[in-house]
Amino acid sequence: MNSEPGLHPLLVLVLAPLAGALVTLSLAPFDLWPAGILSCALYAYLLCTCSLRQALWRSWLFGLGMFGSGVSWVYVSIDVYGGAGPVLATFLIVLFCAGLSLLFQVSFGWFYVRFVRALPGGMLVGFPVTWVLSEWLRSWLLTGFPWLYLGYAHLDTPIAGWAPVVGVYGLSFICALTGICLFLAWRSRQAIACTTYAVIVITLWAGGAVLRPMEWVVKASEQPLRVVMYQPNVPQEHKWDPAWYRPILRQLREASEPHYGADILVWPEAAVPNYYQRARGFLDPIDRRADANQTTLFVGAPYLGEEDGSYHNSVIALGQGQGVYHKQRLVPFGEYVPLEGLLRGLIDFFDLPMSAFSPGPADQPPLRAGPYRVAPFICYEVVYPELVARAARQADVLLTISNDSWFGRSIGPLQHLQIARMRALENGRYMIRGTNNGVSAIIDQRGRIVARTEQFVEATLAGDVEVMLGNTPFSSFGVIPVVSACVVTLALMWLMYLGFWREDS
Repeated sequence: MNSEPGLHPLLVLVLAPLAGALVTLSLAPFDLWPAGILSCALYAYLLCTCSLRQALWRSWLFGLGMFGSGVSWVYVSIDVYGGAGPVLATFLIVLFCAGLSLLFQVSFGWFYVRFVRALPGGMLVGFPVTWVLSEWLRSWLLTGFPWLYLGYAHLDTPIAGWAPVVGVYGLSFICALTGICLFLAWRSRQAIACTTYAVIVITLWAGGAVLRPMEWVVKASEQPLRVVMYQPNVPQEHKWDPAWYRPILRQLREASEPHYGADILVWPEAAVPNYYQRARGFLDPIDRRADANQTTLFVGAPYLGEEDGSYHNSVIALGQGQGVYHKQRLVPFGEYVPLEGLLRGLIDFFDLPMSAFSPGPADQPPLRAGPYRVAPFICYEVVYPELVARAARQADVLLTISNDSWFGRSIGPLQHLQIARMRALENGRYMIRGTNNGVSAIIDQRGRIVARTEQFVEATLAGDVEVMLGNTPFSSFGVIPVVSACVVTLALMWLMYLGFWREDS
């Protein structure tokens, strides 16, 4: 393959995946946030003058480095709990990451080089705008995989002040634009140009610092809610073993007994390893116990649809609580199997326990904890910015329950926690996060962890949760303003380009 002068193909082979892997290093648990900015600068360098064919190859390598390092945790669920074995699991994870890169990163490279790079401001503005649209595409195409967003790295940097206004996509834009300005300043090396790029970066980062202390929401009362989360730490290999069913129920009952009287008690996703309707003999006495003590208990359990016989991954409110919530965004292969007729039975991974769920409807009301409205999200759902924002508009508190045991001691659960923190910051709401084996946490309306458990231990976490009034701009309008601004910006750049072209011709 030909390469532009000064950029050897072997250098591309090393530099492109390295640039992609820097995105992962910027995120939890590494938290080296400058790495994401450097990643964008290197990626811009790789795409600045190359041909379209070279752009496709380099983008695929970039994506392979980003997804290969950033979602490597999927290997644990395929090998350890899916029974695929190391060889097949490695093949499947390589195929998965290569496919993600082909679908999302190659499309980014193609669109940017083919339609954006030559426009006025094509690199300075066009690159970060296209990057944001690419991340947004990942949130819905083929059910979506909204992971590894650049903006998540900046929960604790000055630009976090922008999150309640423009959300994680806005932070991704600022991060990418900062990287582009660094690259353009390096390439130009002219005082006027470097000063211009510095002013752009300083303005955006200083703006975030100014916005950061702003109060978008206020406390509803001086009396916070007392919340207790039980983290049972049940090994995944025992979760659906019938021999462990009664010991798990006994563990849940005994550990929760001292905490009735709290406002809210939380058990994690699928805490009860049986359908809710079939576990009523266990749950009904607990329901009465919680109600007598003015406690709302949120229970994660599978649920049988009463009308159509469907199966759901659900949260049920007991005691002083009301409502049942069915998970809307299901995990492919974990909760449902695409092409089920062809794949079922081929390997154990395609026959995981509870992998035939149906999605719940999109218009489900919030759950109730006494007089308070609670917006629930089960595991993977919390990674969807628009889904959470839509529910947060009519909620007092956010709740997410999860079972990250599927991913063992990988980086996945800590990335998941970081994403939950962003949802709290975007929407100005406390987030209650209850998990099977950690990290369970209480996150405040600024995305800060107020209390947390360690991973891989049985634990009970108690803390106070403030009920907040009001909405942030992001929770009010969601992703529409940012995505629309990106589309309009590209349209204006094209109009400018066409005007210049006609004048020149």
